[in-house]
Amino acid sequence: MRSVSGKWVNKAALEAARILWTFHAVYDVPAACDAIVGLGSYDLRVADRCSELYQSAIAPKLVLTGCSGNWTDGLYDTTEAEAFARRCMAQGVPEHAILVEPQATNIGENLRFSGALLGDQTHSVVIVTKPQTQRRVLAAVARQWPRVDARVTAPHTSFEDQPTRHHPLALLIDEMVGDVQRLIDYPARGFAAAVEIPAHVMDAWQFLRDAGFEGHPPEHQ
Repeated sequence: MRSVSGKWVNKAALEAARILWTFHAVYDVPAACDAIVGLGSYDLRVADRCSELYQSAIAPKLVLTGCSGNWTDGLYDTTEAEAFARRCMAQGVPEHAILVEPQATNIGENLRFSGALLGDQTHSVVIVTKPQTQRRVLAAVARQWPRVDARVTAPHTSFEDQPTRHHPLALLIDEMVGDVQRLIDYPARGFAAAVEIPAHVMDAWQFLRDAGFEGHPPEHQ
């Protein structure tokens, strides 16, 4: 049992959290596309995965999107998008291949603003996000950027390795619990397509909510 951010993460909570992790981790197979779109966050491993995909030559350009959000206010000395761009260029992605979108503050805006930046001639994208955000992105893109053929992927990080110094285990669980709530609420608000959530996932989600993991309420997209 571990105390993280004032919450006790015991064996039962870890088992429930792994269920949510598996549900959220979609991992479409990347394919040749018009652009790679990297969603800014606290996790620079997403930028690393964007660099890998660009260097595999699946797309001629890379959009990096994000201002700041729930978890990154004050984390970087720039916007999320600029921090990601700096990381990608350090790994060999040429500056001319990168488009920076520094305004988005949530996933809906990430998608809409990237679509506006890329224009109507972009028909296919691979979207790169955190492992635990993939299913939410897949649901959102169907409503927020419906004209594009999108695949969603992420760094191949294990559940055990996903927590970071800035985003420890308790916050990861909060995040996954909150994203299930978004998958429940957002279709009626027009933010995302409906997603079938299996009963065992709902049971794990309710267990974690009852245990106090509610630090990521769906106030925004």
